[in-house]
Amino acid sequence: MVVTSSARGGGGDRAPSRRRDCGLAPAGAAALLAGASCLCYGRSLRGEFVHDDVWAIVNNPDVRPGAPLLWGIFSNDFWGKGMAENTSHKSYRPLCVLTFKLNIFMTGMDPFYFHAVNVILHCLVTLVLMYTCDKTVFRNRGLAFVTALLFAVHPVHTEAVAGIVGRADVLACLLFLLAFLSYNRSVDQCCVGESFPPTASPFFLLLSLFLGTCAMLVKETGITVFGVCLVYDLFSLSHNHDKSSNGVIHQRSPQQPGSSPTAHPLRENGKQQRFPHKGAWGGCHAMPSEPKSSGFPVSPGAVWSLMRFLTYSYLLAFNVWLLLAPVTLCYDWQVGSIPLVETIWDIRNGATILLAVVMALLSLHCLAAFKRLEHREVLVGLLFLVFPFIPASNLFFRVGFVVAERVLYMPSMGYCILFVHGLSKLCTWLNRCGATTLSVSTVLLLLLFSWKTMKQNEIWLSRESLFRSGVQTLPHNAKVHYNYANFLKDQGRNREAIYHYRTALKLYPRHASALNNLGTLTRDTTEAKMYYQRALQLNPQHNRALFNLGNLLKSQEKKEEAITLLKDSIKYGPEFADAYSSLASLLAEQERFKEAEEIYLAGIKKCPDSSDLHNNYGVFLVDTGFPEKAVAHYQQAIKLSPSHHVAMVNLGRLYRSLGDNSVAEEWYKRALQVARKTEILSPLGALYYNTGRYEEALQTYREAVALQPSQRELRLALAQVLAVMGQTKEAEKMTSHIVSEETGCLECYRLLSAIHSKQEQHDKALDAIDKALKLKPKDPKVISELFFTKGNQLREQNLLDKAFESYKAAVELNPDQAQAWMNMGGIQHIKGNYVSARTYYERALQLVPDSKLLQENLAKLDRLEKRLQEVREKNQT
Repeated sequence: MVVTSSARGGGGDRAPSRRRDCGLAPAGAAALLAGASCLCYGRSLRGEFVHDDVWAIVNNPDVRPGAPLLWGIFSNDFWGKGMAENTSHKSYRPLCVLTFKLNIFMTGMDPFYFHAVNVILHCLVTLVLMYTCDKTVFRNRGLAFVTALLFAVHPVHTEAVAGIVGRADVLACLLFLLAFLSYNRSVDQCCVGESFPPTASPFFLLLSLFLGTCAMLVKETGITVFGVCLVYDLFSLSHNHDKSSNGVIHQRSPQQPGSSPTAHPLRENGKQQRFPHKGAWGGCHAMPSEPKSSGFPVSPGAVWSLMRFLTYSYLLAFNVWLLLAPVTLCYDWQVGSIPLVETIWDIRNGATILLAVVMALLSLHCLAAFKRLEHREVLVGLLFLVFPFIPASNLFFRVGFVVAERVLYMPSMGYCILFVHGLSKLCTWLNRCGATTLSVSTVLLLLLFSWKTMKQNEIWLSRESLFRSGVQTLPHNAKVHYNYANFLKDQGRNREAIYHYRTALKLYPRHASALNNLGTLTRDTTEAKMYYQRALQLNPQHNRALFNLGNLLKSQEKKEEAITLLKDSIKYGPEFADAYSSLASLLAEQERFKEAEEIYLAGIKKCPDSSDLHNNYGVFLVDTGFPEKAVAHYQQAIKLSPSHHVAMVNLGRLYRSLGDNSVAEEWYKRALQVARKTEILSPLGALYYNTGRYEEALQTYREAVALQPSQRELRLALAQVLAVMGQTKEAEKMTSHIVSEETGCLECYRLLSAIHSKQEQHDKALDAIDKALKLKPKDPKVISELFFTKGNQLREQNLLDKAFESYKAAVELNPDQAQAWMNMGGIQHIKGNYVSARTYYERALQLVPDSKLLQENLAKLDRLEKRLQEVREKNQT
């Protein structure tokens, strides 16, 4: 697998035209590299949005559909926050964000295509690396191929390729290589005698500047290509100068007739001008940091000291070890993953010393080889390894992580070049048998790396697999426990989530967010309050702990304290939409409607993309008597979140209250297209029932009960529909089953009474009402209804006196019970007490003046009284 060459790599004294291609066709090599890359990362295409993908893509206001195409991308940071804001991470990567936006524009939010772009970019980087090594490093296609193949399958790249946000590293690496190639083409240091004409090109110099700038705008580390080009140029110029002065090789560009021998567009006094790249590199004083994880320290050590220096130095050795032996890989290396170096006797300092010795030897080897005019691969390997890693080293300025595998994507190019260079030297020094053994070992290493990469891809397929792997790989890392607990909490696996939150707190007791989240899972309000207060002691500006504690006090009727806390939550988290909704609803409960509306409007101004805030404001407008205004906010909520079924249901209920049943039905059905949930099926079933569409109501309620068979209200509604449709046996069975589960179900007894009445089993109906009355409901109107129903059952049994007493009890509790007054009149009418009957009829007529039945009964009384009067007069005569 390792292709050897008897000539010295990188030039030496041999003519540049003497290259060793070893019979490896460029097309075949490219196909093999692309195939290896796709084989290793093919599984990642099935992955979902995980970890930082959620914040950089799904929740990024600059990326999601409907966001302005350019303004936000070029004015905000990588995560969608304004660069001038205090909460911004200052990671300015507009070109990378633009690729996310283009992904959504062309293929929507399907993660498959995001992953596909990453894999394609990784293939391109691999191919361009082979081309770079072939043209500027080894001048040997076989060695270039092995270098690119090692790069293609290296497991440390998994985070950058399988994680969608890693596109910043992959795309920046591609532009880095293209800028380096363009620079080499512009100064004509590596192409003399090759396919390119031996003349310097201002066009390619400008192209290099452009590509390097693009790399910087994809990810900040892309700017290091200017440093690489500058140092490489200095060595190459001196290299050529030494060749010329020693008379070994004197290369001159072909001259046009009449041209001056020294007239070179980019040379002055025999030296090249490097001002553009020197200026670009010299202007880079500091690098924006990676995003910091809330609640955790992002780098070891608090002050610059010897121990901090030793810790950071060891981290360099640790990163090199990840390149050499990527056995243990994790998506997050923070908070306890790598303990601080606290003494000079720490054995890990040996690794630091070893790394320093190796780097020094490589540098000396590079200088020695430079004097012999050979081994350019060592120079390029060191430049590619060191310069892209400088911004992430923590030695010159602090960044937002301790170790991150994704930042090794670019430096690993240098590692691969040096590794293959070392292998080629060993193969040259060893005999044929030894070289064969080394080649077999290299093949086995490549196969092992490929297997490890494919296994790592499985970890990045989902949030659960990624976070669970972190706990399994680094159980002493507090942050991986915290992240896994968050996932479990989202899945409703609260017991497991509590365990991992507590584990995170054992490892890092000062983690305020873990305390806050643990409080949300605690059923005991006293314990929850304690967790929130501890979180606020650690971080008084923790807006979510303020929010949760405010809501807890609100539930305890400590409303003024709750209002203060919720206002503080908004103060320290002005983009936290839930805090606005909670505070506004609390003010509305106190009938402080003007203040509540001001809070809602302020929230909408600060969080214009919050669909929940628009929905909640719509509910507020309906409750305060402005349903027309509410329509616009419900519709805005749906526009912002097309899957917001709650807003759709609320819109349906609004139209239902306005009497527009057809439009209400449309919104209910549209909500059902988003989710088949009981909270949608229930109001739709009620609409069908109240409009007499009993068959559709029956089907709707049956589906709702199938989804939540334990919900009493749904089963009761289904039983009611069955009773109305005449399926009384099934209705009775279902209602009796509910009563057996909950003996205090008042509505169940009322429904059973109606069912028995329909079955003409009046004794059972009367018994059900008596059981309902024994429950002693608090609402007088409900008791009145029960007495009225009892009176009806007694009347059906011809127990008129008892029926009259029940009706009388009903009107005493609710004087507006017109039907009871009328039935009392009817009983007196039957018993011949016409004066009393008229009194009751007239009282009922006052409540329902349009009742024809009452008017007829009064007319009957008039005729009876007239007839009786005539009879009395006749008897007197």
